[in-house]
Amino acid sequence: MKNRKYYRKRFAKYPDVVTIPQFCEMLGGISDKTARKLLRENRVKHYYIRTTFYIPKEWVIDYILSADYAKYRLKLRVQV
Repeated sequence: MKNRKYYRKRFAKYPDVVTIPQFCEMLGGISDKTARKLLRENRVKHYYIRTTFYIPKEWVIDYILSADYAKYRLKLRVQV
């Protein structure tokens, strides 16, 4: 099992707050539609300001380490 330290190192090139395209890339290239669905269902904590989703990198890591992602990633073709 990979831990928080591993993902902090892996995502070091990303800014502290990511947008949807960066979020998609961090999760292995999921589609924009899938990323927005995860955010609308509040599976990933985020900020929604005007018309843009902002996701702190730590919250992306929290989601990747969560039980919800462990269940969800079995459906994904590409896994982080």
